[in-house]
Amino acid sequence: MLDWQQWIPAYEDLINIGTSIGILLIFLLFRKLFAKYIFRVILAFSRKTPTDFFSKICLAFEFPVRWIFLIIGIYVAVGYFPYLEQTNHLFQNIIRSSIIVVISWGFYNLSSGSSILFTKLNHRSSTQFDPILIPFFSKALRFVIIAISFSIVAQEFGYNVSGFVAGLGLGGLAFALAAKDAIGNLFGGIIIITEKPFTIGDWIMTPSVEGIVEDINFRSTKIRTFEQGLVTVPNATLSNENITNWSKMGKRRISFQLGVTYDTPKMKLETTIEKIRDLLNNHQGVHPDTIFVTFDHYNDSSLDIFLYFFTNTTAWAEYLQIKEEINFSILEILEEEDVSIAFPSRTLYFNSDAEARSQVASSLEND
Repeated sequence: MLDWQQWIPAYEDLINIGTSIGILLIFLLFRKLFAKYIFRVILAFSRKTPTDFFSKICLAFEFPVRWIFLIIGIYVAVGYFPYLEQTNHLFQNIIRSSIIVVISWGFYNLSSGSSILFTKLNHRSSTQFDPILIPFFSKALRFVIIAISFSIVAQEFGYNVSGFVAGLGLGGLAFALAAKDAIGNLFGGIIIITEKPFTIGDWIMTPSVEGIVEDINFRSTKIRTFEQGLVTVPNATLSNENITNWSKMGKRRISFQLGVTYDTPKMKLETTIEKIRDLLNNHQGVHPDTIFVTFDHYNDSSLDIFLYFFTNTTAWAEYLQIKEEINFSILEILEEEDVSIAFPSRTLYFNSDAEARSQVASSLEND
């Protein structure tokens, strides 16, 4: 005779397994519905708020919330699964750690846009800080989020985080020797932040590179050259180099020698110098404080006029435009005064054949 009571536990186990799978599928369905409909409604509502802060929160936590549905579904499904217990210590640690990781994931995503948040706070706050600090704040915040998440998960599994940190102190010397370059770059970045020789967007020139600063991080500084190449310079190298920050110029220098021919009369030379000086004094693009136009010295093949002045603008294109205008105007002045520009030349004098023969004959008679 078949003992039906023997099959009842197995039948109940099948029912519980089916229930567990069904619960998990329902939560997967909720996860899909949330991603397709509910999240869109929440995002549309958040975009109607005065600021985009809530929109950034929604976008940052979109994928973490999807995983929250899956974690909750697994937890509820295990309550009906006959071969696992919700009260299992390891299972509870895994569930709690998963939730911690997912929440940290959302804050990590949000901190990636923290540069925008820091920028807005900088604009609205009365205390202004240098834009060079914004990437550092953002990356430091992400590092803190990862460190806190790691320590909490480690504690969930019974690891002594304080002992781990103390253990790092035992190998601190070896770590410092192995990472001396990285530490040097870190301190180089700190020097760049504190001394502020440049900031993001500045045009700088060093012995190794010249271009526009695009990014500054813990290890290196990225500079976009004028040929559109991206150069990554370690902070330790950059902090020990001579740095010229052209963006900090209040004006831009023009200096050159203008050589005229030796047959230029004194009056015309004086008139030419005076007209060039008036030209620079009356030009709107020339800084009025420092203008020198003088007869400088006698060159081998020219009389040199020294010009030394500054433009009001520091922009490269505008600087070249002003320089071109002045050069054309100087050409017009030289044409008006009939003064020629000198070029390197050499004059050789030869005696005639008769003079040469008489000099040779006289030298022979003397002998």
